[in-house]
Amino acid sequence: MRLTTKGRFAVTAMLDLALHTGSGKGPVALASISERQKISLSYLEQLFGKLRRGNLVESVRGPGGGYHLARSTDLLSVADIIIAVEEPIDSRQCEGKENCAGDRRCMTHDLWESLNDTVITYLAGVKLSDLVEQQRAKPAAGAASVVTMRAGKGKNHNHIDKPVVSV
Repeated sequence: MRLTTKGRFAVTAMLDLALHTGSGKGPVALASISERQKISLSYLEQLFGKLRRGNLVESVRGPGGGYHLARSTDLLSVADIIIAVEEPIDSRQCEGKENCAGDRRCMTHDLWESLNDTVITYLAGVKLSDLVEQQRAKPAAGAASVVTMRAGKGKNHNHIDKPVVSV
């Protein structure tokens, strides 16, 4: 299986797009995604060309243009994104031609084929909406969070839980 930077960046960019689109917000500029995710703008342009051809995103031209998702996040899987930008996910050396051992199938062909099926099934089951929910559940970077620390045992220490606010 070849899960390359291309696939990882595409999933990251699509997640960013999903997090920054919404009611009345308008399309998201690739330059904004590039800045937030530290991905080259020219690389994002290549990826989004493939995502557009795969009908995962739609582009809006002109001033204030950019991209928005072509369908709901609960209808977009990680597998859809990776397949749109990558070669097919395939851990078989022969790529399904069954000539992995010269002119015949190798002894482990079925193992790798089963691995492919398992990975694709898993990635197809992870929806973009799941990733959006996970990100929204995390505290924002730089936000204050409350951590409970327990005072230590020993001389001059009580067993009192004290909330400590960290920023």
